[in-house]
Amino acid sequence: MDIQEFVTAMEQVAPPELAEDYDAGRIGLIVEGREELRTICCALDATQRVVEVAVTLDADMLVVHHTPLWSPITAVRGSTSHLLRSLLSSDMNLYVMHTNFDHAHDGVNDILAEILGLQSRERMTAGLVGDCALDAEEIARRLPGGGGIRVYGEVGTIRRLAVVGGSGFDINLIQEAADLGADAFLSAELKHSVARASPIPCLEATHYTLEAPAMEVLASRMGWHYISDPPHVVVVP
Repeated sequence: MDIQEFVTAMEQVAPPELAEDYDAGRIGLIVEGREELRTICCALDATQRVVEVAVTLDADMLVVHHTPLWSPITAVRGSTSHLLRSLLSSDMNLYVMHTNFDHAHDGVNDILAEILGLQSRERMTAGLVGDCALDAEEIARRLPGGGGIRVYGEVGTIRRLAVVGGSGFDINLIQEAADLGADAFLSAELKHSVARASPIPCLEATHYTLEAPAMEVLASRMGWHYISDPPHVVVVP
């Protein structure tokens, strides 16, 4: 497959027009490499470890969810220099699917909903709400990685759950979920002020736990190599 065929196929999986405005210039083909693609790798983040594994696999393309080049670059130094040197010296392409994959059919939030068995789903501005019959312990058990969740508020059996992959704890979005009948909200990176103001209980997982499964499913679906690279997190009682 050549690079243009690949880009066309990826834009069908996650159309660029679905991306949030802040992703302008940060999705799609971020680093150009060789034109012919034979070996494709996939991960959540383009960490140095992920890139090094992809290099050992002689990958022509690395597909990730989060761009490593978020801010405008005015100097190439340190970890950015190291990462780009690894990519460019191996002639590897880097392709990013971020909020366009969050919003896409069979994307991040749909796969998260499948893992949790959510039914009768309704889409929100970001994420979705679906019928559920789980308690917090079962939600934590079903999420891959075994990192557990933090629960803010009192919950029993959850009948309707809102899920937003990544850092989705926005008070307006939580209110939208509550208006759709959600009695709990699952996302990552919860601020204290939002937790205190939330109209429904908040379930906080890690960013990696909520989004990495979608990249692994995508890799399996496309016949790519998936590279697992979870952050090292230890909960100290």
